Amino acid sequence: MTSLLFFSLWGFQGSLALALETAERGGFDGLELNIRHPCLLADADGPARLRDRGRPLVLEVVTGGGYVPQLGCTPEQHLEELGELLQRCVGLQPHRVTVLTGSDAWPLARQMSFLAEALALAEATGLSVSFETHRSRCLGMPWTIAPLLEALPGLRLTADLSHWCVVAERLMTPDLEPVQVMADRVDHIHARVGHAQGPQVSHPFAPEHAGALAAHLACWQLFSERAEKRGAPPPSFTPEFGPDGYMPTLPFTDQPVADLLTINTAMAQWLRRQFSAMAVDRMS
Repeated sequence: MTSLLFFSLWGFQGSLALALETAERGGFDGLELNIRHPCLLADADGPARLRDRGRPLVLEVVTGGGYVPQLGCTPEQHLEELGELLQRCVGLQPHRVTVLTGSDAWPLARQMSFLAEALALAEATGLSVSFETHRSRCLGMPWTIAPLLEALPGLRLTADLSHWCVVAERLMTPDLEPVQVMADRVDHIHARVGHAQGPQVSHPFAPEHAGALAAHLACWQLFSERAEKRGAPPPSFTPEFGPDGYMPTLPFTDQPVADLLTINTAMAQWLRRQFSAMAVDRMS
């Protein structure tokens, strides 16, 4: 079984129909987008059309006022918003829901009790839900994830190691304890390449970033190998190079140094080749 590849609508300005056409041209299997994305809000029948065409959907649920949560938002407010958004997801029948919730500003014990309640809300929906290792969130720090996972055996993960690169100021590699601890929990991967000083390299295939790409790939391969070992489907992937301060820009003009659609499509094609190579290696 090969991994599903999803086209990210982060920063995408067109309609849901155009997004699907773009994804199909790029060889993606489906779409990933925030449940509050304008193109989804404007096209209530869009998810049904995606299913009719055999294109799965990954929905993102974000609580607390945006991708960076407001510090004044309480755990109770996060949970109330999470419950409402998860219920909206149910009717859209997504392949998966990725959740960004909670805050890294809370004490660890508070994060643990919060995630237990958040997990209960997710499990009650019957959806496949994974919680993202995103900066500023409860899972945003690699060095504190072990006790959280130990306390919450049902917690599944969307791995975005680029965030951990920034907060730890080092590349994530398979030998690191947090990567080993999380390896059996990863169901979905945001395939963006970070570096020790930022969440996104200028271009993943530029030779100066070969080391960062290799480090991320080694972790992704570990997650896939662990899934195969336990008899689970391989993690799905979303190439997620994006705008909003992630893409470096030229001084004075603020022009991006590379094209996001080109990069994400190239990453998807490259991942397909990596999957094929791994399959050949397993059979030999």
